[in-house]
Amino acid sequence: MKIVVNGEIREFNEGSTLSEILNELSLNGKVMAAAVNMEIVKQDNWSTYTLNDGDKLELLDFVGGG
Repeated sequence: MKIVVNGEIREFNEGSTLSEILNELSLNGKVMAAAVNMEIVKQDNWSTYTLNDGDKLELLDFVGGG
């Protein structure tokens, strides 16, 4: 299935969970927030949240500074 990840089209296995996608992208532990189709997905649900073909996934990491 095709998922748009931070504006880039990527291919993943059908029925992949958000956690599986993060693992495949080597981003586990680096992402602080995730939104699918503009809806925030709580971290507690990442292991069970299944994405669908055509979903838009935004992955965010918070950076401090000033």
